[in-house]
Amino acid sequence: MIVAKLEYMTGQIAPTPNMQRALDFLRQVRGRDLPDGRVEIDGDRVFALVQSYQTVAAGDPVLCEAHRKYIDVQYVAAGQEVIGWATTDGLTTTADYDEANEAWLGTSPAADTTFVRLAAGELAVLYPSDGHAPRLAAGAPAAVKKIVVKVAVER
Repeated sequence: MIVAKLEYMTGQIAPTPNMQRALDFLRQVRGRDLPDGRVEIDGDRVFALVQSYQTVAAGDPVLCEAHRKYIDVQYVAAGQEVIGWATTDGLTTTADYDEANEAWLGTSPAADTTFVRLAAGELAVLYPSDGHAPRLAAGAPAAVKKIVVKVAVER
C-alpha cells in the first residue's frame, strides 16, 4: 500500500501506462462534481467508480477485501475516512474469490491491522497483496465522496 497526496504520487509509483492514465484522470477531475457510478477511462484496463457514502465504525475482526486483476487507487475527493490494511497472507478467508465482483473477503484482527486516515486530496494505492477495509469512520461516521480508479495489473 502506498499513501500520499495526489500531487506527490508521480515519484511514489512505477509510471506504467495504466497507472499514468489513472493519475492523469484524478488530476483532471478531482472528483467533486462527478455523479456516482462508473466512469470510462480506458475500457477495462482503467476505469473509475465514483462513490458517495457514510463511513462506519471498524469491527473486530476487520473485514477486508482484496483483488486479483486490479490495483485500487482510492482517492478521497471530499470528507475523510480511515482505511484498514493487512497483507492478504495474514487474512482469514471468509468469502472465496468472486470473478464477477473481482474480489475476495477475509478478516484480520484489529490488533494486526494498520489503520490509515485519508483526508480530501489524499489517496491509497492498493495492490493485489493488500487486504483493505475502506469506508471506516475517522471518529464519528461522516459523509465521504471517493473515486476508486481500477487499474488492470500489467503482466
